[in-house]
Amino acid sequence: MPLVTAADVTSPELEPISIPEIGYASITYVDPVGGRWPMTNLAGDWYTLAEGVSGLGAAPYALTSDPHPRGGERLRHVQPLARNIVWPVLVKGSDHMAFTRNWRAVATAFTRTLRPKEGPGRLEVARPDGSMRWISVYYREGYDGRGQTATGITWDSATLTLWCEDPYWVDSQAVTVHREQGVGEDFLQPYPSVSSSQVLGATVVNNPGDTIVWPTWTITGPASLVTFTRTDTDESFVLDPNAPAIGHGNLLAGEQVIVRTDPPQIRYQNGDNWVGALNWPDATLWGLDPGDTAVTFQLDGSGPGSAVDLTFNPRYETA
Repeated sequence: MPLVTAADVTSPELEPISIPEIGYASITYVDPVGGRWPMTNLAGDWYTLAEGVSGLGAAPYALTSDPHPRGGERLRHVQPLARNIVWPVLVKGSDHMAFTRNWRAVATAFTRTLRPKEGPGRLEVARPDGSMRWISVYYREGYDGRGQTATGITWDSATLTLWCEDPYWVDSQAVTVHREQGVGEDFLQPYPSVSSSQVLGATVVNNPGDTIVWPTWTITGPASLVTFTRTDTDESFVLDPNAPAIGHGNLLAGEQVIVRTDPPQIRYQNGDNWVGALNWPDATLWGLDPGDTAVTFQLDGSGPGSAVDLTFNPRYETA
């Protein structure tokens, strides 16, 4: 049966519908070049068929275990696996040529994910409250017509298999933690006071998702040395703008460096590669487990305007 809903789930007169495995939602496929394809709108020329949809639930895992001398086994390692999403689609048109154009267009929207220069598309699952999660997908197989009488003239359907190298759903709303050096105050003028200095010190970062995330750090000068430490594991990395491989010198006020932890990438604000500024081989670009993580930001040579921004998108087992 078709899934019936509207593209705008926030409109009070248009209700989202029930989708197998995930409940009430509206789904859009976004192709690699940004084209948006509503998948749950019966009024359109293509929409998803509810019967047969699968693969939208929790991620698959491979468990590695060792025999236990007292019987049974003990879990040694858990490895998240790529997931497959089965996605039946019906395509139609007002006449044969309109159907043919739509059939070809939908095929291209999915199969172009396999072009090396374009990359994956993604499925976006929007909820009635306006929240949205998405997952990156590649076309694997299945875009074939039914081959039955009356199909292929003004309508046909196909059952696609979409492959997801990362099995987790990503929240569209990023979490950002901002810490900035306060402006210095004269201790005695107009009365005894102490300046705010949030850059140097400890804080707690909360990851509301279901699995580890790999944040992006934006460092704003002035700073002469930057150290980020995950307190519970003592993992850390140090960024030295004075490192010989960089030849830059202290970060001046307003200068920025961006550190990405997955994949590892360090870029100065003009795009220069600053990977040589980290304290290899001791540097560990650590991630954030679900829940609270105690971390320490330390900026030597900081001053007014010095800041650290930590940003990540929570990842979830289900849509």
